[in-house]
Amino acid sequence: MQSSLVTAPTAACRLRLAFRGNLQRGCGSWLSPSLARLRRTADDATAKGRCYGTRLGPVCSVHAAVEGVAAKVQHAEASQAETRVRFAPSPTGNLHVGGARTALFNYLYASNTGGKLILRVEDTDQARSTPESEAAVIEDLKWIGIKWDEGPNVGGPHGPYRQSERKELYQQYVNQLVDDGLVYPCFCTDEELAEMKADAEKKNLPPIYRGKWGHADQKEVDAMLAEGKPHCYRFRVPANQTVTITDCIRGKVSWNTDTLGDFVVMRSNGLPVYNFCVAVDDALMKISHVIRAEEHLPNTLRQVMIYKALGWRQPQFSHVSLILASDKSKLSKRHGATSLGEFREQGFLPQAMLNFLALLGWNDGTEQEIFSLHDLQDKFSLERVTKSGAVFDKTKLSWMNGQHLRALSDAELTPQLAAVWQQSGLLQTTDSPFIQMAAALLKPSLELLADADKDLRHILSYPLMDTLQNEAATAVLQDDFKQIVDTALAAYDSGELMSALAGGADGYKTWLKGVGKAQSRKGKHLFMPMRVAMTGSQHGPEVGEVLRLLLLEDGDVKDTSALVTVQQRMDQLREWQSRQR
Repeated sequence: MQSSLVTAPTAACRLRLAFRGNLQRGCGSWLSPSLARLRRTADDATAKGRCYGTRLGPVCSVHAAVEGVAAKVQHAEASQAETRVRFAPSPTGNLHVGGARTALFNYLYASNTGGKLILRVEDTDQARSTPESEAAVIEDLKWIGIKWDEGPNVGGPHGPYRQSERKELYQQYVNQLVDDGLVYPCFCTDEELAEMKADAEKKNLPPIYRGKWGHADQKEVDAMLAEGKPHCYRFRVPANQTVTITDCIRGKVSWNTDTLGDFVVMRSNGLPVYNFCVAVDDALMKISHVIRAEEHLPNTLRQVMIYKALGWRQPQFSHVSLILASDKSKLSKRHGATSLGEFREQGFLPQAMLNFLALLGWNDGTEQEIFSLHDLQDKFSLERVTKSGAVFDKTKLSWMNGQHLRALSDAELTPQLAAVWQQSGLLQTTDSPFIQMAAALLKPSLELLADADKDLRHILSYPLMDTLQNEAATAVLQDDFKQIVDTALAAYDSGELMSALAGGADGYKTWLKGVGKAQSRKGKHLFMPMRVAMTGSQHGPEVGEVLRLLLLEDGDVKDTSALVTVQQRMDQLREWQSRQR
């Protein structure tokens, strides 16, 4: 059974008077310090009652009443306060797509509710945190369009925004909890802790702290402190209590404190632990909503207990599902690229990544899949975030990237493609009629910017012999391919083909239509053999447009080995023709 709360009558009277005075002033004026005082009075009363050994029914409900009223007050405070969310990365490596999605959900929620996003760097892991990683994370966030209102290099009223710069604050609140008797020094050695753990495993008990320092005599504690014995500080966890939160995504989540045990809030080296830093920072930075991955759900119990111990209003929690690989396991490096920077290097657009990440666990209730940032800011809500894991489908990401590429204007897309071609060494110019037409040719089928180099090389090449030797081209050869070759060469030699190309896209189509009529060919019997003859391939953009692009080349191509001109194509066709005699 859970422990009943017992207290002395005098303590109960104090609580009733405190309630009466605060309730008369109204919830709006009953701020967190008042709640803290009431909670401490209730805890005090509970402790004294246990000492007296009494069991007074009416008084037992007082502690519960404190929490009930506190919850209502905090709800009122939350409804009146502005939305403040945070993204708190650890700068120990590249920004994972899961972290990027968390940042995005926070940003969209703040945008949708008129709130603020705070960027906080959790760099207490001194061995792994680096300035380079912090800079890379910030660059990736900026790349996908996430903006924050407070944070490193931005400033704000609740800084500093790096945990490594907030050590004095953490020490201050550890000291406060020690003074309140809610945190105590623990002098257990590593060997003693290991022995406790082994004993718990042997007895099939939860691996919680069972050392003596939580109830040690004060004289013994003072003596150990005077001797300078190494020690950490542990939070005193009440026995057999139920802690419940209402998660915006997962509903009610409860824990029993007996599964926890007294946990460390400050290590023996003087550094605070993660959960303590997070609770202190969220409270002091006035975070109203914590939106984070579900893997942080177990941390919530410790953080809620710290909030209550310090008399702080706890934020509203929302724990987002994990991102899964195609095999439904947690997405990791073994599944390929997982960091935002890797996808950026592969040629994905920031607006496509943002769109894709938003749909990993959220939808607007319609079949719409392509969203702009403005759309997402307008439509995002936590109510539409799903509990189930979201599968990271790279094929869909590529498709989505293609949709966003095609939504770009030519003026936006062409410079990006030119940069790819110049960086690869294929082209040496950045703006010309050739480049503009090349961009227009690739745009309808391109999915990744990085593919632009491969795709343009394919257009400029002329793999005629390889294509004809492939089994897939057998039907083309058997369909009197020689007749098409003869016609193409004759039209080139006479200037008819060049005149047709000079007439634009319609000029080539008119010429080809005449060829079909003269040879009684149509459909694939006309288009496929002529495609092979002119481009050397069975797939690609419109044949007439490919030929017109080649005629526009005027020193644009740096890697001349990749370019087969119209003249060179005709020469290869003539060579193939001579072998057929």
